[in-house]
Order: sequence, then C-alpha cells, then structure tokens
Amino acid sequence: MASETAGRKKMIRASKRTGEHAAAKPKQKRFDTAFLIIILILLAYGVIMVFSASYPAALQKTGNSLHFISQHVLFVLAGIAAMLLISRIDYHFYRRFAYIIFGVALLLLILVAIPGVGRVLNNARRWIYIGPIGFQPSEIMKFAVIVLFSHLIAHYQKRMGTFKKGVLPFAVVLLVIAVLMMLEPHLSGTILIFGIGCIMMYIGGTKLRYFLAIGGLGVGAIAGIIAFKGVSYITERLQFWLNPFADINDKTWQTVQSLVAIGSGGLLGRGIGASRQKYLYLPEPYNDFIFAIICEELGLIGALFVILLFVLFAVRGFSIASKAPDRFGFMLATGITVQICLQAVLNIAVVTNTIPNTGISLPFFSYGGTAIMMQLGEMGILLNISRHAFMEKT
Repeated sequence: MASETAGRKKMIRASKRTGEHAAAKPKQKRFDTAFLIIILILLAYGVIMVFSASYPAALQKTGNSLHFISQHVLFVLAGIAAMLLISRIDYHFYRRFAYIIFGVALLLLILVAIPGVGRVLNNARRWIYIGPIGFQPSEIMKFAVIVLFSHLIAHYQKRMGTFKKGVLPFAVVLLVIAVLMMLEPHLSGTILIFGIGCIMMYIGGTKLRYFLAIGGLGVGAIAGIIAFKGVSYITERLQFWLNPFADINDKTWQTVQSLVAIGSGGLLGRGIGASRQKYLYLPEPYNDFIFAIICEELGLIGALFVILLFVLFAVRGFSIASKAPDRFGFMLATGITVQICLQAVLNIAVVTNTIPNTGISLPFFSYGGTAIMMQLGEMGILLNISRHAFMEKT
C-alpha cells in the first residue's frame, strides 16, 4: 500500500510539472512561411523594377528622379506592416461584415461616377481624392466581391446547384458592378471582377450550364459599352489589337513601344537599369507596362522568373485554400489567389498584345498605393487562414 501511495504521488507531481510546462509554452499559431517568402521576393523584385523603370519619368514630371520609388517603398513598407497585423485577425471577422464591406465598396463606385467627386485621369473617372490621398474604388470592390461571394457560397453550400441560389444573387451583383464600372469606364476592372466571380461560382458548385446566364450578362455588358461609348469604341480596340502598327504615332503608340521593349531584351536583356524605352518612349513604364521593362532589361530569363514566382504563389495560395478549416475560408483563400493570378495573366497578356489593351496593373510590381495596400492586406488574410489550417492539422 505504501508503494502504491508513493507511486500515485509521483504521478501527481509529474502531471503537475507537465501542466506547468504546457502553460508556460502555449501552442503558437504559425503561418505558411514559404508563402510569406514568395510574397517578399515578389515585393523586392517589384521595388527594384519600379526604381529602374520610373526615374526618367519621375525626373521629367517632378524634377526628382526618386519621386515614384520613394512613395512606392513607403506603400510597400506600410503594406507589409498591415499584412502582418491582419494576419493576426481571425478571417471569420470579414464574414460578419460581408454585406457592409460590399455596401461601402458599392457606394464608392457610385460616388466616383459623379462629376466633381470622381477625378478624371487619362479620359477615365476612376479616382476619388480625399485631400492629397487618392484611391480607386474598383480596388476595394475586388476584395468586397471576394468576401461577399465567399459568404454566399458558404451559406448556400447545399443549394449552389440551383439557379435561384447558385446563379441569381451572384449574377445580380455582377451586373450592378458592371454597370457602375463602365460608367468610369473601367473595362479591365470589369473583366477582372467578372472573371473572379465566375471562377469562384464554378469552384463553389454552380453548374456549368448556368454560366450561359452569366454569358448573357456579358453580352449585356458589351451592349452597354456600345451604347455608352459607341460601336467605334469596340471596333477600334479590336482593330488596333489585330494590327498594332496601324496608328503607331497615336492610338497604338504604347503597344508598339511595349513590343519594341520586349523584343530588344532578347534572352538575357540589356542589363538592369539599361532600358531605352523607359526614356519617355513607353508611357506608364513603372505601372501597367512594367513587365515590358523587365523583359527589356532582364530578357526572357527575367520574364520567366516573374512568371515562375506567380506560379509558386498560385501553388501555395491554393494549398492554403485546400487546408482551410471551413467552406468560407476555402472560398476566401481561393478568391484572393484567383484575383492575383488572373490579374497577372491579364497584365502580361496586354503587355505582349495577346489581348487588347485594357489598362491593368501587375500585382506586387506596378506602382500604385491603393493596389499594393489592398493586395498586401489580402495576403494578411491568406496568412491568417494558413494559421488556422496549421491549428486544425496539429
């Protein structure tokens, strides 16, 4: 009996020590480190190329060759801080406010269409300025659509195969957005949001045959563009896409200069900083057409490295989505990953004249405060989903 009592006391003391040790070292929520490294490499590559591509235009426009890169670095650093902070916020928070987030984004799209509120730049009213700070509501709408669609797909999970729940509410949302976006007009943003929405619907369970209805909306959107801009707007874009040398002194100048930059880069490029097209030949070399400067300075190798980074991003992003603890997390991670990858594909396609010029930025590379802040905020959400995936696994 004495030996049994002593044994029990030892077990109690051991269990106490184990409990104290567990309390002293709580299980930490880790995020996907490999995914974070990919993001940081994309950002570093982007900062180098924005500096290289922007200093001639910055010197000509502002008298300070460091004007654009200094602002870009500040946005990147602020975005990284926001990303790390958001990675600590439970992603379910966004589901609770899905309708509010969408409502705010919708209100901003309405406001930007009002003359005197939205600012016109390059023949399009896409910007709202509050003092010296300007932003594009379309960037906020991309995120709002992803959150709303993730919520609706999770809510209607078992009824996504029906037209009433799996198509109608999504189609109405996309149609409203398309109308407001084309008032700017913002064709590339409309195409991107439609693409994100349709891919999310298909992955979420919408039957393939119902996409005929979405196609009908697309036809309606094109008809709206024609009514708003005229038939010549569409035919002119198609004509200049098929024959980029038709008006090299005006309408196709940007496309031709982009192709010249890409072709002159060859396999290894002219060398970092040695681009010729950025010297006021290629408009927006640090923004929508930064990929052309990458091709010119770093050649095919540098361009393929960009593509490889986005492929790795897609692999890790969809991996995080597949490990998400619930349907909402799965769709949210999927939507964000689709947004970045689809936007990268569209940008590269425009720069190489694979599709008509629509004006769309390259994620993590192009200069722009609203875009980079929103993208890094979304990366914080993906990192948070990966934290929860890790906790589920352990």
